[in-house]
Amino acid sequence: MEANTNLNDRRLADAWAELHNYAVEGNPLDADAYRLAFADPEFMLRRETRGIRFQLELLKPDLEMASQGVENTVVVYGSARMLSPEDAQTQLDEARASGDAERIRRGELAVKNSHFYAQARAFARLVAEYSNPRPAKERIYICTGGGPGIMEAANRGAHDVGALNVGLNITLPHEQSGNKYISPSLCFKFHYFAMRKMHFLMRAKALVAFPGGFGTLDELFEVLTLVQTGKAKALPIILFGSEFWKKLINFDALVEQGTISPNDLKLFRYVDEPAEAWAIIRDFYQL
Repeated sequence: MEANTNLNDRRLADAWAELHNYAVEGNPLDADAYRLAFADPEFMLRRETRGIRFQLELLKPDLEMASQGVENTVVVYGSARMLSPEDAQTQLDEARASGDAERIRRGELAVKNSHFYAQARAFARLVAEYSNPRPAKERIYICTGGGPGIMEAANRGAHDVGALNVGLNITLPHEQSGNKYISPSLCFKFHYFAMRKMHFLMRAKALVAFPGGFGTLDELFEVLTLVQTGKAKALPIILFGSEFWKKLINFDALVEQGTISPNDLKLFRYVDEPAEAWAIIRDFYQL
């Protein structure tokens, strides 16, 4: 007997369209006691049903990734604002043509930082090239936050060689949308940062953090904390761009102040080349 999964598709679609309009546009909803509970936008957005929404954000990506055999990932973090070398050069050329000193400064910075985009793309390609010929259970998939910049670069590197790759996007008031290189069936959108970060780690075999801002730092320090406290399994944590990271964070000062132990410095490694990052991961798992 065919499972009844449709449950009046048109009504459900309309209900969720209402839900989206309410959540995003702030349009008021008329109360309707006769709506099915799970198809009732007003009910689903109540404070009391937050736990249900958490469960849904945990379950949907979990089921979808399991159905496609995504069990092991390498997670790539990094700035959404870094451009590809081509786009950065275009930005600089346009800035120079304008004669605007501030635009030229930003364009020069974009060109300088664009090598991180190229390196993230190259790193992801190395992972995907290793993974593609492996048996399904041994494959390692690139997973990112799904946005532009470094995230796009990593998804793009996997896409370059035809590998499935994951994007865990999140609704934000600016800058964030799924980049075009994510495998469509593995492009997920989250509302809750907590659920998104949980999914980053549920399948992670390694974390590679490229230069980034508050979001990158938040994600990096959460992973460091979880591994340090034994709440997450040990895994390679790689800080890509040693000059950037050593200038930004003085980890030795934390040791000197007694706020972390000397052994905590062994939780991560600095690298500056894609092949070096991949070699650390391969050595850790004896691949």
